[in-house]
Amino acid sequence: MLADLLAWANMAARWLHVIAGIAWIGSSFYFMWLDASLRAGPDTPKGVQGDLWAVHGGGFYHKRKYLSVPPDMPAELHWFKWEAYTTWLSGILLLTLIYYAGASVYLIDPAKLALTPWQAIGIGAGFLAGGWLVYDTLCRLLAHRVRLFAVVWFAVLVAAAFGLTHIFSNRGAFIHMGALIGTAMVGNVFLVIIPNQRRIVAAMLKGEPVDPALGKKGKLRSVHNNYMTLAVLFLMVSNHYPIVTDHPLNWLLIAGIGLSGAVIRHFFNEKNAGRKNPMILVNGIALFVGVMFFALITTPKPAEAGVTPASFPEVQAMIGKHCTACHSATPTHRGFTAPPNGVAYDTPEQIRTYAPRIYQRAVANHSMPLGNETGMTDEERARLGAWIKAGAQ
Repeated sequence: MLADLLAWANMAARWLHVIAGIAWIGSSFYFMWLDASLRAGPDTPKGVQGDLWAVHGGGFYHKRKYLSVPPDMPAELHWFKWEAYTTWLSGILLLTLIYYAGASVYLIDPAKLALTPWQAIGIGAGFLAGGWLVYDTLCRLLAHRVRLFAVVWFAVLVAAAFGLTHIFSNRGAFIHMGALIGTAMVGNVFLVIIPNQRRIVAAMLKGEPVDPALGKKGKLRSVHNNYMTLAVLFLMVSNHYPIVTDHPLNWLLIAGIGLSGAVIRHFFNEKNAGRKNPMILVNGIALFVGVMFFALITTPKPAEAGVTPASFPEVQAMIGKHCTACHSATPTHRGFTAPPNGVAYDTPEQIRTYAPRIYQRAVANHSMPLGNETGMTDEERARLGAWIKAGAQ
């Protein structure tokens, strides 16, 4: 009963996280486009950045941005904040339900560092809190040196990726990198953007002068969030790409893919502002392709060549020892009430049917068993791979 409740909670949290994330990223992309598309004309009032007319859904919209405050406070003012808060809170819930409650399976890799669950949880939470403190400090110190800030923050993220991938399981490291960046992004909204906007509104209602620096700081943090979105999106779905997560230089792939995402976002931000430079997009795509090519040529080749293939009874014994606790019609591993992705290895026919998948996950990139909880040896992987390459007979 408890396992079923946890499974439903997991699904609900995932669904909420996806919906809220789409809303948050969508609003980020929209407002960056809107800011870049505003145009001032001869009739533009003083204190207004510009206007924009748009058509959508059978109607016309007139947008106007005030650089400080409007002449009169509207009766109803919409705040864009709950998208960010809900995304982060649902993400932390998922992190807790999956990676912290199941730390021994999803987070800890004894081959890297022998941690207790509480030690692993403490390190993970420390990275999230520390990441925000470092990011916020850099923002304050380098507020007017945009390029230097970008270089230093990128270096910090690369160092964090290196550290996490040498402490946690590969999946755990990638999800914590996504959570670290996401925490910096929601920290911007909760601790800088919204408080500054509240101060602006409060000053206006009191008839006091408004400090223009408040709006500028909020805008800068919003721009930072926009450039980090594509990296977060990739990291949050990275468990679907073991070719990246289980690469021996996975921390370097995180850096390359994250950088390519920032370059691609820069192209669109520049394009929206009327500065069309296709080479920026070409460079971003080329960087991503280069990262993938680098991953391909540097992925270690499975060592099954020249190895005596396991017999089928030996294969069944390996599968029984390392796989069927989860991949069975009746899983015995705690936390699983059904085989992951519906894949079960209970019968010889099922083992042969899924042999290519077994090869990819257990032999080619060692992403299974999760965290190598059962201690599958390199010799076992090689003999299993040799059996599959020989035709899985």
